[in-house]
Amino acid sequence: MPLRDLLSATLSSLCLGWLLCGSATKALAGEADLAYLHLPSGFKIHEYAQIPNARAMALGPRGTVFVGTRTEGRLFALRDQDGDGRADQLYELAAGLDMPTGVAFRDGALYVAESGRVLRYDGIEDHLADPPTPVEVTRVPAYRHHGWREIGFGPDDRLYLSMGAPCNVCESEDLGAIWRMRPDGSELEVFARGVRNSLGFTWHPNTGALWFTDNGRDLLGDDLPPDELNTAPRAGLDFGFPYCHGGDLADPEFGAKRPCHDFRPPVQRLGPHVASLGLVFYQGRQFPGQYRGQILIAEHGSWNRSVPIGYRLSLVRLEGDRSLGYEPFVWGWLGEDGRVRGRPVDLLELPDGSLLISDDHAGRIYRLSYGALPSTAATLP
Repeated sequence: MPLRDLLSATLSSLCLGWLLCGSATKALAGEADLAYLHLPSGFKIHEYAQIPNARAMALGPRGTVFVGTRTEGRLFALRDQDGDGRADQLYELAAGLDMPTGVAFRDGALYVAESGRVLRYDGIEDHLADPPTPVEVTRVPAYRHHGWREIGFGPDDRLYLSMGAPCNVCESEDLGAIWRMRPDGSELEVFARGVRNSLGFTWHPNTGALWFTDNGRDLLGDDLPPDELNTAPRAGLDFGFPYCHGGDLADPEFGAKRPCHDFRPPVQRLGPHVASLGLVFYQGRQFPGQYRGQILIAEHGSWNRSVPIGYRLSLVRLEGDRSLGYEPFVWGWLGEDGRVRGRPVDLLELPDGSLLISDDHAGRIYRLSYGALPSTAATLP
């Protein structure tokens, strides 16, 4: 093997700090004791990989799982090469980025959202060990308060980008919104307004409508306002921030300026301060049929509530665009003793119907499955 190739292979198998890669990742993943988690009957959970500060995830067509971070400033890729449900290859694609939380995949390229710009890594699945220099797609306002981004491609082939309000509560013009653009960064526009801080969105598998979570404002007490699950079937809708929260709660500072009936109400009021983040319409065949087409939400957990809540996955049962109920699905990251063992961030459905869950607090990605693994696991190309 040429020296250059030998060095490249060696470096691709090494990681920084406490993070381990390659076969070591698989071994560590199999050792985690997750008995503190409460699962629905028939479900199982195990550690898929260890990734410090794991946040948003995206899936490439060859099965590569891309993972953004916020406080780490690093970007990762994972491969489960032997199909056993645990990552066995890990690549660090970039470091020193500014809160590269959001990741999305389109036409062979990985899109990454920093606070102030969107980058594109072309042909990335062919170059995991030697990532290309990224192309800057566009620049957007950069700031710290709610300045980390969620991104995703909609069925209209536009890239959607969250722009959280740069405050707890304030009037912020085109911030506190969801934007969209063409894949090349052109035609940047506001798609939905009155959105305080959305860090999870997806599209209805049948209607193509945008669905998203939104984090309610702080400092109105433990029980107000609720987080929200919203849907935006078209551009131009306003969801109320900062004037109205949860569909019917006028803000004490800004509510007199505009009434709540001016705005689109949520489909479901979620728990107050649960910090609802990633969500997914479950479409797989592995889970029981009652979960197909329903929404699962990662609740990161409250940060300043006197009695903490969240720290779980929740389930919203739907009939069309109407919520039939909101209930816990997987919980236990917050122990009865108040100990926080993890904080779920994002959800990613794999082709086999299992679900990955990122956890930025524990530095883990979990794999949630139902029933037994196939006796013969498929390998990645």
